[in-house]
Amino acid sequence: MAKVFQVKDFNLYYGDHRALIDINMDIDENAITALIGPSGCGKSTFIKTLNRMNDLIPSVRTTGSILYRNEEILDKNLDVTSLRRQVGMVFQKPNPFPMSIYDNIAYGPRTHGIKSKAKLDEIVEKSLIDAAIFDEVKDRLKTSALGLSGGQQQRLCIARALAVKPDVLLMDEPTSALDPISTSKIEDLVLELKQKYSIIIVTHNMQQAVRISDTTAFFLLGDLIEYGKTDQIFNTPKDKRTEDYISGRFG
Repeated sequence: MAKVFQVKDFNLYYGDHRALIDINMDIDENAITALIGPSGCGKSTFIKTLNRMNDLIPSVRTTGSILYRNEEILDKNLDVTSLRRQVGMVFQKPNPFPMSIYDNIAYGPRTHGIKSKAKLDEIVEKSLIDAAIFDEVKDRLKTSALGLSGGQQQRLCIARALAVKPDVLLMDEPTSALDPISTSKIEDLVLELKQKYSIIIVTHNMQQAVRISDTTAFFLLGDLIEYGKTDQIFNTPKDKRTEDYISGRFG
């Protein structure tokens, strides 16, 4: 299977604190990779490294290598804007911009120079359809996105990420603020999106990892303890710490 990311001997420091320790993993293309582990063990830090969001924190430094489609993303000369266009991000709490539903989706394409109204109309419609929310909002595209429910706002944020035609979607606990029905809709959507995108999702919900992911990585205190096919990790974990975590003995 083709690899979208290849991570080798990767370390990340916040000042003197080493938050990620010698991470080695290859992430499959057109698959869903779940990152699990207790709070504060490095999952969100790791996912934010994949589109260089951690650059925004002054004390961060890194060593090692992360290849995205065979290009070194830790290279100081890398075009970070281009990387973030290809590697989109959806956050834990829905964060729609305080503007219309239409303008939320058109924002990214406009930033990348698309001016034609017809082209923007087409992108907005396609992105909303792909995020499984078009039918719910098609009659109120000009109204504020802040009037949507939490689950709708999160699907809108997914549509906004899709509008710039990324290759990879990073999702940092995208359902943790949502009710069970909205969570189920987002999970169905993620399974659907796997046909076109490579998806890396941080989740605290083990059942969610089992339901939707192809591979699972278990992080603990900055270490990648175990990484493999999801059914293997949950049914026959190789490491005692993985077994203890998924059976609820700690964490």
